[in-house]
Amino acid sequence: MESRRPVEVLPERSAEALADWLLVHPGVDVICRDRANGYSEGASRGAPAVKQVADRWHLWHNPSLATERLVARLRSQWVPPVPEKKVTALSSKPEGIRAQKVRARHAAMHALMAKGAGIGFVVNELRLDPKTVRKCMNAATPEELIGSPTGRQSSLDGCAHYLTARWAEGCHSTSSLHQELADRGLKVSERTVRRFLLRLKEGAEPAARPPVPKNREVTTMILRHPDGLPEDDRVTVKELRDRCGDLNTACGHITRFAEMLTTRSGQDKLEDWVHDAECQRPARAAWLRQRITQGLRRRHGRLFPSTGAPARSRDT
Repeated sequence: MESRRPVEVLPERSAEALADWLLVHPGVDVICRDRANGYSEGASRGAPAVKQVADRWHLWHNPSLATERLVARLRSQWVPPVPEKKVTALSSKPEGIRAQKVRARHAAMHALMAKGAGIGFVVNELRLDPKTVRKCMNAATPEELIGSPTGRQSSLDGCAHYLTARWAEGCHSTSSLHQELADRGLKVSERTVRRFLLRLKEGAEPAARPPVPKNREVTTMILRHPDGLPEDDRVTVKELRDRCGDLNTACGHITRFAEMLTTRSGQDKLEDWVHDAECQRPARAAWLRQRITQGLRRRHGRLFPSTGAPARSRDT
């Protein structure tokens, strides 16, 4: 290991090949192996008295895979909530000068009519055309004279609610909505639809949704040492842990496990870590603990982190 060069290459990846090699080469003090069961069996048969260890990369690789799967399972809990969509209402345009004049004229004319004035007196008093006076006198309200806000009936008056609802659903394409109206039997120009959507856009209040990190990105943030994280990532991890209790519990176990690897204190702390992890109960976090502890006991036996292989840092 000091030369970091291969000593020999086994003819095959099997327990028999490793056991035969160890019998021919006595004097091995420590066997550093990966998680393959064949190597465990071969080492036990060829050198039963030799201590078997796993390098820190393989020890860290197992919880890394388990963490990524746990993050995916808990995604519904740590993802920031989607802001509620606000129903967009049509922005009301201020009344134009013509409408204001019609209201004033209608009020003045009906005030004279209430005093008993006839059509001739009203024509002379207000200096208006007799046809205009007669039309205004016959209108019970000024709205009958004003009509729609644009002064004329809009071709979209019958489907305004439909367009508003489709806009709230996220469909903002003028061409798509124009085609939908055509499919519904409404003949209207695309320009008219565009103008209507512009009014909706002016009154819309888009909800700002926080960016949602991917599962792999969250896993990387959790597995990296906090000192190596940018400030934004530290804030993100804190928010995710506050939002999801199971994820927070799992992060605590991962931190303790990483400290054992970096300080090479597994011989003293590994069993305590396994005991503490198994005693805690959050259901989802228990899945992570099960993946790690079962993997350690099944594939490594009683493992103690060793310097037998160049160890990778938590940042890799």
